[in-house]
Amino acid sequence: MNFLRGVMGGQQSSGVQPSGAETIQKLCDRVVSSTLLEDRRDAVRALKSLSKKYRLEVGTQAMDILLNVLQTDRSDSEIIGYALDTLYNIVSNDTEEAAESEEENQQVQADDLGVQFTEMFMKQQENVTLLLSILEEFDFHVRWPGVKLLTTLLKQQGPQVQQIVLVSPMGVSRLMDLLDDSREVIRNDGLLLLQQLTKGNAAIQKIVAFESAFERLLDIITEEGSSDGGIVVEDCLILLQNLLKYNNSNQNFFKEGSYIQRMKPWFEVGDDNSGWSAQKVTNLHLMLQLVRVLVSPMNPPGATNSCQKVMYQCGLLQQLCIILMATGVPADILTETINTVSEVIRGSQINQDYFASVNAPSNPPRPAIVVLLMSMVNERQPFVLRCAVLYCFQCFLYKNQKGQAEIVATLLPSTIDATSLSAGQLLCGGLFSTDSLSNWCAAVALAHALLENSTQKEQLLRVQLATSIGNPPVSLLQQCTNILSQGSKVQTRVGLLMLLCTWLSSCPIAVTHFLHNAANVPFLTAQISENLGEEEQLVQGLCALLLGICIYYNDSSLENNTKEKLKQLIEKRIGKEIFIEKLSFINKHEYYSKAAQKPQPIFSSPDHMMFDHEFTKLVKDLEAVIIKAIYKSSEEDKKEEEVKKSLEQHDNIVSHYKNVIREQDIQLEELKQSVSSLQAKNEQFQTTVSQQLAQIQQHKDQYNLLKVQLGKDNQHHNAHNSSAQVNGFQPEEVSRLKEEIEELKKQQDLLKGELSEKNTLIQNLSSQAGSHTDQVTGGSEQVADLQKDIETLRSQLFVQSSEINRLQTERMELLQKTEANATAPSGDNAPQAKSTELEEKVASLLKELNSTKEELKAASEERASLKQELDSVRSTAAILQDEKLKLTQEVGESKKEQDDLLILLADQDQKILSLKNKLKELGEQVEDEDDLESVDAADEDDLDEDDSRDDDM
Repeated sequence: MNFLRGVMGGQQSSGVQPSGAETIQKLCDRVVSSTLLEDRRDAVRALKSLSKKYRLEVGTQAMDILLNVLQTDRSDSEIIGYALDTLYNIVSNDTEEAAESEEENQQVQADDLGVQFTEMFMKQQENVTLLLSILEEFDFHVRWPGVKLLTTLLKQQGPQVQQIVLVSPMGVSRLMDLLDDSREVIRNDGLLLLQQLTKGNAAIQKIVAFESAFERLLDIITEEGSSDGGIVVEDCLILLQNLLKYNNSNQNFFKEGSYIQRMKPWFEVGDDNSGWSAQKVTNLHLMLQLVRVLVSPMNPPGATNSCQKVMYQCGLLQQLCIILMATGVPADILTETINTVSEVIRGSQINQDYFASVNAPSNPPRPAIVVLLMSMVNERQPFVLRCAVLYCFQCFLYKNQKGQAEIVATLLPSTIDATSLSAGQLLCGGLFSTDSLSNWCAAVALAHALLENSTQKEQLLRVQLATSIGNPPVSLLQQCTNILSQGSKVQTRVGLLMLLCTWLSSCPIAVTHFLHNAANVPFLTAQISENLGEEEQLVQGLCALLLGICIYYNDSSLENNTKEKLKQLIEKRIGKEIFIEKLSFINKHEYYSKAAQKPQPIFSSPDHMMFDHEFTKLVKDLEAVIIKAIYKSSEEDKKEEEVKKSLEQHDNIVSHYKNVIREQDIQLEELKQSVSSLQAKNEQFQTTVSQQLAQIQQHKDQYNLLKVQLGKDNQHHNAHNSSAQVNGFQPEEVSRLKEEIEELKKQQDLLKGELSEKNTLIQNLSSQAGSHTDQVTGGSEQVADLQKDIETLRSQLFVQSSEINRLQTERMELLQKTEANATAPSGDNAPQAKSTELEEKVASLLKELNSTKEELKAASEERASLKQELDSVRSTAAILQDEKLKLTQEVGESKKEQDDLLILLADQDQKILSLKNKLKELGEQVEDEDDLESVDAADEDDLDEDDSRDDDM
């Protein structure tokens, strides 16, 4: 300021007061021409002090100079801070003007100046990049004004600044570092900056989310006290909404990161709910809105369902229901909680079932649904609360046939409990009360209990109402038409007509009941044919829709009200063109288009409450078919009925084939199970065979050892016993052993014959079932596997038989040598001891052979059982042979298509070859497929040689 006094002091002494523009010009000259940093700093500080009062002059003369200061004087944080503050004052629209008389005009002018100076700043993209680099400075006097300046630029020119930040290296990361700043002022202003940065830009939202934004923001909310926190919590919640709203990628990342579970403590309110502060109400309201963002009906159904499931599993839904049933909760929080619970349970069966089990803390306890419906039909409750309760009831019944059945059951005579108040009784009470809003809400709620549920539409026909003492009961359908004919308020009639249209659509029985009352059709035709005002046009359109439903879903069971007679009545009394014109009044109404946008009923006033979202879908589906039905002739109707009958027959045929396929699936499943059991038995048998092979090898080794020992002892061995006994063996025993070996050979030959017969059967089965469908192919593959297992078993038995033959040969040689030794002269006792040892070993070998014979018998029995199971497989293949003929035709067609594809592939190969030739002509190196094929062929030859070597080994 001393410098400012020096600049202005000389002119004041001469009596001439300098203008602001002149002073700013001299300050700008001093910033440009001064060589001393202190002088430039004082000049920039003076510009800062004048920037609020002389905003236009400073902005036009000093902006470029200040931007140059940011580039050249980066080392001095003080002058950088002054320059940033000055630029902020220039582009910001929050400055207060001194002139009070022209405050409004100057405010408009200030807004224009802010936009103009922002455009000047944004002419060069490098200015925003420079500002981002300055934000890396930790100095408070640099970082804080930089954050405020960038926030203002985003407010004025958001999309342009977002694009620059997006392409700037590490631009978003630098801004995310502001959340970790220990100075709360910078951190809080950083939140405001990120709010502006993430508005409407999905790419930046994704980058911010993957920079651990969710973790940081949730930590800040927890540190600040969650719902009891201050405005910082509010800023964090707004930023979270920006990141998650309409961003499916971030919503999935939020769910997969287990951040939904961290939201549950936000809603743990105490028992004492008195004295809620305004900030707490705001925070909790934003928290509820954040939950709704995750489960909004506008999100993809899969993402919404997964979030709903997590909210139930972590207890968030349970906590919301506690708030819903708590006392002392502010009205706006209660309303938003009802809307939140509505969308958490919408379309989720498990959540809907839990909500049906919630009871209010009353004496006696009442279901939460009943308590909410009591508020909906109470005209003293706030309008927004009644709309929220209606939305909750609609979401509870959305795709919930179980809940629809429970609501309708409370109206049936067999289930009515006179001692307690039920949902059905409340709906009937609201439907026939004097409050038109209650009539409309109850009619729409009851219509949602019938949506896409023909069973409940028929059940509702059983409902009887007691009108007065001494008079017979009247059906609910008749009572609705009676109220319509009495000429009540437009809102009441619209609600009842929507209920009747929903009730009668797709339900010919209900149409018959409606037409059975002779007064209904004349009433509808009279309403449609009259020329009434604009308020009654909506009623006329709904009456036309109801009459059209009676025509389209008419089964012609009533002679006086057949489909053809109703069309003739319209043509005579109303006229087809006029009828179509009255029908079009519905979708042309402004309330119709508003209701068709969102499922939630949102109305500015009770008078605007006319249409329901689900009903607009019904009108959209029915309008075209009704118009078509009106213009159809009787012959076309007959043709359509014939087509319907043929379609029904076709459906019956399809269902028959489906049953056949199911039976075949069951048979195939049984076949798979039998094959799996056979495979298990085969594995056990293979284990047994391997054990036998190991035992035979062990016997062979022992026998070789005995043969070597006998060879050494032949020259010293002498027969000790008489000629009737050879080494302890009787001749009869030796002959018996030979006979047993011969019998084993015969049994083995028989087993081989049986195996060959089974092999032939398996080959026949596999050849017959070779071209079936995928299921039959699976069965043939299992038969082929069984064949391979039996072949393996046969080879193992062959090996075993060869081993037995070899053993027999060697035993005969041993006997011959023993007889030769018997004729030799007697020696000492040592050979006799060795002979005794040999005798024991041969006896043990004989036992092993007997055990082998028993195992072979067991194997023959196992093969007999395998034969039976193969017979069952063959019978199954014979059944599936019938499918073969049908599939042969399909294979022929597939071959034709394959030939066409081969022709196309040949043309493509020719084109590729020509392109490769062109590339070769241009000098490009192109690998020929012939070379690759030759290499592959060489590799295949090498593999074949390796396989042949393995086979030889």
